[in-house]
This record gives sequence, C-alpha cells and structure tokens, in this order.
Amino acid sequence: MKFWVHPLLGGDRILEIIIFILGMLLGIVLCYLYLRGQLAAQLERWKLEFEERIRQEVLEKSRAILKGKIGEQLAPLLPLFRHEPADARFLGSPVDYVVFDGYKEGEPRGVTFVDVKTGKNAALTPLERKLKEVIEQGKVTWETIHIGELEG
Repeated sequence: MKFWVHPLLGGDRILEIIIFILGMLLGIVLCYLYLRGQLAAQLERWKLEFEERIRQEVLEKSRAILKGKIGEQLAPLLPLFRHEPADARFLGSPVDYVVFDGYKEGEPRGVTFVDVKTGKNAALTPLERKLKEVIEQGKVTWETIHIGELEG
C-alpha cells in the first residue's frame, strides 16, 4: 500500500514526522501519568501530616481547657488565693467564685467576685469585663424571694 506524499516532503520524511508526533504524544501521556501519581502521593502525605497536626492542636487545646477547669476548682487551696476557702462558693460561670468574706466566722465583711485564669495570656472576656464594671460601679442588689407567696 503506497501513500501519496507531497513531492516537497519526501516519503521518508513524513514517516519520521508521524513517528516523532506519536513519540511526543506517548511521552506526554507517560509524563502525565507519572506526575499524576506523584501528586496523588504528595497529596496523601500532606493529608496525613495535616491530620496529625490538627490532632495535636486539638489535644493541646483539650489539655489547656482541662488544666483550666482543674485550676478553677483548686484555686481556693492555692497560696495565692487571698480568701478563706470556706468562704468561697464556686459558680463556674460567668465568674468562678463568689467569696463571702467572714462567712465562716459568722461575721460577713464583704462580697468578692473572683475569676480564675490559668494561662499566661488569659484575659477577661468582653462579658466578664462588663460584669466587672457593673460590680465595681456598685450596681449590685439583694433580692429575697418568698416561695410561699406563690401558693395563693
């Protein structure tokens, strides 16, 4: 079977061009498959690395939260707690303790709201700051509710 070939190209030259183009296409396909495999493997390595990093961050945050909760509960037993532990009542939120100074002796002298922070950079939340301002401004009242009045 003989192909018609343009006189300027020559028969052998066209065959070389076809073989070259097929070789290039084969090279492109093989390169694509190789790179796709390499990128897929790299993606899996990154996934594993980031999953491990995320696990570590979650674990560290969990430890910090647990450490904070334990610190809040043990605060009255620490030397830096300036109040009689028996006078302190744990609330947990929005402040950690209300201390009724002198309550143990039966001679109340004052009420102190205490918030325990365990981290070096721990700061009051915006709500805690507002509560602190309200307390410092003396906007604190006493209210007695008589349940017997509900019976009618």
